[in-house]
Amino acid sequence: MISLVNIFGVLGNIMSGLLYLSPLPTFWRIVKRRSTEEFESLPYICKLLNAYFWVYYGLIKPDSLLVATVNMFGGVVEIVFLTIFLLLAPSRMKTRIAILVAILDVGFPAAAILLAQFLLHEEVRIDVAGLLCVIFSMIAYASPLSAMKTVVTTKSVEYMPFLLSFIFFVNGGVWTIYALLTKDWFVGLPNGTGFLLGTAQLILYAIYWKPNKSSKQVFDVLEDQPQHEPLIPGGLQSNHTGEVTSSYRS
Repeated sequence: MISLVNIFGVLGNIMSGLLYLSPLPTFWRIVKRRSTEEFESLPYICKLLNAYFWVYYGLIKPDSLLVATVNMFGGVVEIVFLTIFLLLAPSRMKTRIAILVAILDVGFPAAAILLAQFLLHEEVRIDVAGLLCVIFSMIAYASPLSAMKTVVTTKSVEYMPFLLSFIFFVNGGVWTIYALLTKDWFVGLPNGTGFLLGTAQLILYAIYWKPNKSSKQVFDVLEDQPQHEPLIPGGLQSNHTGEVTSSYRS
């Protein structure tokens, strides 16, 4: 008999898979133009790092395979995205991207996992892996604050697509229920935060949605505001081209 844990785990896999695939339009544009333009690779580097630790956590914790499977898929997606960056980024950027990938996506996770695997006992190993997952997931989930700030500043939801916000909301809710059913606070804490942020985004959408708001008006407001880099990479964030990228899940 299929349990509620399995049902919500599979639903979480579907929702998280959609979030991993959400930057596809951006990368289709990059491939068509044969250039990464001004798009940043750091969000995808961080998302790959996050995926590594969730895969490790899901594999070493009993009955948590569904946590690992979607992040295996996500890891493959992020590797493809980063390969595109390395192939099509300007020459001056390729070295920087390669160094960041080597440090953050190869050296650091390999060292952390090897140390945990050989130096820590089983329960402590699971707790350390879970703590690393929480840290990197919270970083990724805090990023939608940047998109929400843009909505409030411009009084427009043009750069916070409803469908992406809705998937973000459902994804956080599904994994939070999964965490409650399995009593796994490592999964519950970041996804509970994501659920609350997703709820806030939908509320902002209801407040600021205006069918006749023109793009020109939005750009006029943006140009009047001081420009800042997002504090935290990943998550839902817009850039000056109007593209929206998304970061992660479980």
